[in-house]
Amino acid sequence: QVQLVESGGGLAQPGGSLRLSCAFFGSTFSLYNMGWYRQLPGNERELVARITPGGSTNYDESVKGRFTVSRDNAKNTVYLQMNSLKPEDTAVYYCNSRHIAYAASRDYWGQGTQVTVSS
Repeated sequence: QVQLVESGGGLAQPGGSLRLSCAFFGSTFSLYNMGWYRQLPGNERELVARITPGGSTNYDESVKGRFTVSRDNAKNTVYLQMNSLKPEDTAVYYCNSRHIAYAASRDYWGQGTQVTVSS
């Protein structure tokens, strides 16, 4: 039922910035934890950042101090502001939505957006 649509990926220079957006459709946004994950070819999908309906956040150590996750509950949208980008940030980034109570039984993914950091 939930649909997630990511946007904002693209090419950035090392040290540059990108801002990803994820629009949420089909259910009650305030009942879902939102997260950003990334995946390299041949690797497992890994958590980058997450945010609760109340605004509590968690980050992978590799992005702390550089990335910021936020949500606009009026717009049903979650964002990932990525600053000080490094080549190792290159990956497909996926938006995730997980119900705060039903968890894995109501767990949804966006289609992914490519982020490439290169000179």
